[in-house]
This record gives sequence, C-alpha cells and structure tokens, in this order.
Amino acid sequence: MPLTIPMILTWLRIALIPLVVALFYLPAAWLGGEALRDTMAAAAFIVAALTDWFDGWLARRWNQTSAFGAFLDPVADKLMVCAALLVLLDLQRVDAFIAFIIIGREITISALREWMAQIGASGSVAVHWLGKFKTAAQIVAIPCLLYGQSLFGVSASQVGSILIIVAAILTVWSMFYYLRRAWPQIRERAS
Repeated sequence: MPLTIPMILTWLRIALIPLVVALFYLPAAWLGGEALRDTMAAAAFIVAALTDWFDGWLARRWNQTSAFGAFLDPVADKLMVCAALLVLLDLQRVDAFIAFIIIGREITISALREWMAQIGASGSVAVHWLGKFKTAAQIVAIPCLLYGQSLFGVSASQVGSILIIVAAILTVWSMFYYLRRAWPQIRERAS
C-alpha cells in the first residue's frame, strides 16, 4: 500500500476522531472554557469532513485510488460520525433515538454492502443521491451541534437540531432504498 496524499488525508481524518472526543473529556478550563472547547471540536470535525471530500477528489484526479483506500474511506467516515454522535448524546445535544437511527443504519448498510460485495452484487447498493443528501445533512448538522452557540445571530444548535432530524429522516429513507434494491438477492439467498 503506497502512502499517497489521499491516503494520508484519510488517516488524518481517523486521527482527528480521538481529538474531537478528547476535547470533551478534558476539563473545559484547560481549553479556555466551554465555548472555546466547542469551537475547537466543531473546527476539528469540519477539517475531518473536508479531508473526506478532498481525499476522494485527489485520489480520482491523480488516479491514486486503491482497494484499501476504498475500504478505509467509508470506515473513517462512519467512525467520525458515530464518535461525534456519541459525544453529542453524552452532552444531551442530540436525542438518543436519532443517534440510534443514524448509527444503526450505518452498521446495517455497511454490513449489507459487504455481503452484497461477497456475492458479486455490490452494484445493487451503490451510493445513491439519498445517501449523499443524508451525509451532507449530517456533515453540516454535527459541527453545528458541537459548536452549540450563536453564529452571526443564528443559533447553531437550532440549525443543527433541524438538520439532524432531516438527516435521520433521510437515513431511514436511504436505508429502505438500499434494502429494497438488495431484496431480490436477500430473498434468493434466504430460500
């Protein structure tokens, strides 16, 4: 596995996950108070989200895609989202039901994609625009909820709360879409 810039960006995203989590377990006074801690966590999450877009773009542009990168990239994304949701759940900034929906869907669809790849039908569960919209809603909602303050007179918490509900709705919708697409293979293999 050659160490390319896209791969380094993916590993950077993974390295930022414990940083975001650790910020909330250190005493806020060590970090200059809760407002600064929340700002640093939101900024780290935004940097991680940008590396997600940028590493894929660079890998395609420079023709540096690899099987390991294709595996690691979605794992990094799911770890990042799940870790942030667990922090937000602990801070009582996201409802447990919403966190369960999003995390449960990530596990379910990841397992479904792995199984479909093993039976040679991965095209049935290829990324769809619903999944992309779900991801976009999450990637905007989570830093808003981590930040939790007003920005330019707008409550980031309220914006994040609305967007995380939208993300949860799109999460369920996209999960049913992928399951419906995979249903013929599921039914065939279950008989």
